[in-house]
Amino acid sequence: MKFPDIFNSSPQTDIVTTPLVIAEAGVNHEGSMETARRLIDEAAEGGADAIKFQTYKAATLASKDSPAYWDTGKEPTRSQYELFKKHDSFWKNEFEALKKHCDAAGIAFLSTPFDVESAYFLNDLMDVFKISSSDITNKPFIRILCDFNKPVILSTGASRLHEIAEAVGWIEEKGNKLALLHCVLNYPTADHNANLGMIGALRRHFPRHVTGYSDHTLPDDDMRILITATLLGARVLEKHFSHDKTLPGNDHYHAMDKEDLKHFYTRLNAVLASIGQCDIAALPEEEPARRHARRSLVTARAVPAGKKLTPEDLTWKRPAHGISPRHYDEVLVMRARRDLDEDTVLAWSDLDSL
Repeated sequence: MKFPDIFNSSPQTDIVTTPLVIAEAGVNHEGSMETARRLIDEAAEGGADAIKFQTYKAATLASKDSPAYWDTGKEPTRSQYELFKKHDSFWKNEFEALKKHCDAAGIAFLSTPFDVESAYFLNDLMDVFKISSSDITNKPFIRILCDFNKPVILSTGASRLHEIAEAVGWIEEKGNKLALLHCVLNYPTADHNANLGMIGALRRHFPRHVTGYSDHTLPDDDMRILITATLLGARVLEKHFSHDKTLPGNDHYHAMDKEDLKHFYTRLNAVLASIGQCDIAALPEEEPARRHARRSLVTARAVPAGKKLTPEDLTWKRPAHGISPRHYDEVLVMRARRDLDEDTVLAWSDLDSL
């Protein structure tokens, strides 16, 4: 499923399908267009539906005394302003070039705007607006983004229910289609804090909207967190993405790379294959069991021709080649057409109506 088709599908369904995957490159390009293009190519190679960057200027995003809220053992910068200043060199021209590269690579381009100026030039490059968890209480900014009349993806990290409901109300007033992403705003998020049950809570509280998950856990070999999120109803998955997970700082250390993406799809496809169809039906492979493991009505003793059958005359045994026990009551108002030996698997041709 591609952007923005996810918003045209039913938001509430019990059918588990492959989610729309956003590779969150953020600012892992670290100011290098060459690296940014590599991130696009590797996200496309890994199978992501979209790659998302972040667009901001440190001066309009954070005050100079804004403290860190990440693991400073992994990213030692202790000021948000200082960290954002390292990575705010990309602007309109760079993102226009990256959009063209995404088109050539066959992957959707997204970037989260963090100010009004960037929102205006990103509007020409994207079909969907992503709003960060950090802006969930930013009423004027949410309204401005909604005025572009495009679907909105809103992360809900660090939010209480009333805050999510309030933001949803602002977006619904504008009439935009909406996807809500469960998110834990902690870098990295320990698996036991992923709290994936919130995906179901979002589905219950906001049934009109698409539900998803923005992940900050460390990727592992079995991709358990992302696959579990999918099984719980996440239709959109967002995961930080890097070309080199060993790089220090910022969002490299809890990101996935192209090999993780490929592994995720392999694992997910195996799980989805085991889920199969959601309609109730016997599989063709079960036909031998239907024929041989179910039971038929069988004579419990010899029954002479012409005798009306009684419960004492009948039992039920495998295989199911004869009259099904579901017809037990009908058989009890019939008589033997011929002499029947004990242990005869009954067929309709053995019986006559009274």
